[in-house]
Amino acid sequence: MDEMDLMKKLRDVPSPDAEAYDRARTALQAAMAEPGSTVVRPKRWMSWPKVSAAAVGAAAVAVAVVMATTSGTTPAGPSDAGRSEAAPQAVVESPLVKLASEVKAAGTLPGDASLIIGTKPAPDGTPYVYYTVYSDRGQIFKGDSPKTLASSVAKNDDQAMPFDAKVMAAARLAADGDVEKARTAMVTPAGNALGLGLSPAEADKAWADAQAEMAEEFRKIGKQVPAPRPRPTGKELENLINNHLWSNSTYALFVGAANTDVRAGVLKLLATIKEVTVAEAEAGGKRVLNLSASPDILGGDASTVLTLDFDNGLPISNEIFPAKDSKTPSKHAIVTYRSSRVTLADVAAGKI
Repeated sequence: MDEMDLMKKLRDVPSPDAEAYDRARTALQAAMAEPGSTVVRPKRWMSWPKVSAAAVGAAAVAVAVVMATTSGTTPAGPSDAGRSEAAPQAVVESPLVKLASEVKAAGTLPGDASLIIGTKPAPDGTPYVYYTVYSDRGQIFKGDSPKTLASSVAKNDDQAMPFDAKVMAAARLAADGDVEKARTAMVTPAGNALGLGLSPAEADKAWADAQAEMAEEFRKIGKQVPAPRPRPTGKELENLINNHLWSNSTYALFVGAANTDVRAGVLKLLATIKEVTVAEAEAGGKRVLNLSASPDILGGDASTVLTLDFDNGLPISNEIFPAKDSKTPSKHAIVTYRSSRVTLADVAAGKI
């Protein structure tokens, strides 16, 4: 079974592209190995040939629940979110906010869709190139070559899921100015297991219900059910919130970067994470912005540097660095990106 056939087994799971699946599968593995943990492992690259199609489908279903409970896909209840460490950070001083305003003011280039060409290391170390098109109407088409991408568009093989619509809507909301509301929406596209906006009692119930759902999914795939654990609070809570604000925002960027509103909104949202540092640098003869995310918000096993074009905010690369003190450090990896505006008609005709 080739990679594209395998990924088609994941249609019923949010964000079923190759990169998002890697994140999700790693979260499931972490939950199985460390049932007492409440943090998510950073992104790794799975070895697809070692996993059967049936196992992938079952694991993916469980992942959707695990990410809502173990890795903090959802934020915390008001008793925790109201604390200073969980509150949205000021964004006015970040160069990302200035860049977002410039991106928004520049307007949208011609075309009706965003094309992202990503290159990452395959399990055997060779480059794996994948293509993603996000249309202005919210459709998502994928392929592992211009030919398979063209076929996907021509057949209207729209792979967008509700999760995609939610994160893109959150990005657009941030671009339009309501960053605080957009921040909540970007952290909660898969549910509210941690009870944001609920009373303490309601938040505890939401957490318990989510754990019960997760336990059922573990039983379905024949895995040991993790022991129940209390709802995260304090710094642990903040890290979970930031983890998924980063993960979901960058997911939106890596799918729809050439869409002006999506890109501008993601820039504003990333600016609210205090653990993310922004530095100007030079790469390949051009000015760039390096966004560094600490191990605190990546599960402790790695840090990452997201490199953006200084002038337009388009993603250039995302580099993972293993955490030296981790018992299970992630492998070093670099994903590179090329973004452009296209028309669906041109893509269907193989003109990209």
